[in-house]
Amino acid sequence: MDFGTFMEFHARPGRSQAEDFAEGWRQVDLAESAGLDAIWMAESHFTPERAVLTSLMSVGSAIAARTQRVKIGTAVLVLPLTDPMRVAEETATLDQISEGRLEFGIGRSGSPAAYDGYGIDYSTSSERTFEDLEIIKGLWTNDRFTYEGKFHSYDNVCLVPKPVQSPHPPLRMAANSEASFPVVGKLDMPLFVGVRQHNTALVEGYIKSYQAAREEAGFSGPPDVSIRIPVYISESREEALSVPEKSFMKQFARLGGQIAVTAGRSDVAHDSERASRTAELASLSWDRVSTDKVIVGTPEMVIDRIHELKDRLKLTSIVAEFNAGEEISEPDVERSMRLLADKVMPAFK
Repeated sequence: MDFGTFMEFHARPGRSQAEDFAEGWRQVDLAESAGLDAIWMAESHFTPERAVLTSLMSVGSAIAARTQRVKIGTAVLVLPLTDPMRVAEETATLDQISEGRLEFGIGRSGSPAAYDGYGIDYSTSSERTFEDLEIIKGLWTNDRFTYEGKFHSYDNVCLVPKPVQSPHPPLRMAANSEASFPVVGKLDMPLFVGVRQHNTALVEGYIKSYQAAREEAGFSGPPDVSIRIPVYISESREEALSVPEKSFMKQFARLGGQIAVTAGRSDVAHDSERASRTAELASLSWDRVSTDKVIVGTPEMVIDRIHELKDRLKLTSIVAEFNAGEEISEPDVERSMRLLADKVMPAFK
């Protein structure tokens, strides 16, 4: 089982963006030295109060230059916000710079706000995502490539460079709505999931639909499922439950607000599903969050919780969000990362 850290290069009040990046680099160095398997970068736009990471390929190249071992992942790159040929070039370049360490996680984002900023119609995001993916794979794997699509057209183009990994870097797609899980399953793509907007039992059912769609499409073998989830570990049970409470609850409140804003938009599908999620998030207590939506506790408690999630959700990897809500101190974040590496990961290796 793989373990990675989820990174947004969080902003903290009262300090410069240069200082935000500096803290992020320290956590990159710790992930490499502590033995985590991967660093997963999140794409965030127009949220200076939250994060400074917008350019995944630039930051990923810097991570590659200062590390030797750790895998470098995107969690996720929002495909419709840029030209797919540019994405293919930059991801192949990053795969070259990192000597084959890129993991390419993609999605369309559940929030229309970034689309508004970029002037892209959010209602086209699903179509754009699958068209872009087809183009990127075609560019990676063909010497010359011609394509005529709804949003993009290319005539006899040549991608330089090609990725190191053959036929291309590992792909992983995020799924969030009920309808998206079987779509990803039919493509036999490894899956990104979360339990922030859902409960564990609901996601368990969604993953069963993903696996059923894989089997119906003729694919065999166990599913490849990765979960992004807030994590906090302490040697003290009391500290493990009290230290992250304010920060983690802030994240869930913010998420509920984001979904509420978009639930009534005409360009957002699954309106009733979003309304249900809004109600769910509005009623959350810390007791509910700490037992169902995050992983908190002593190393022993965390090991038990991961075993439970691994069995129920068929997990192959954990992407730990150590500072969800941006209010956990840097020393506490680093201490939690070290405990994961030193006392939790060995139980799954």
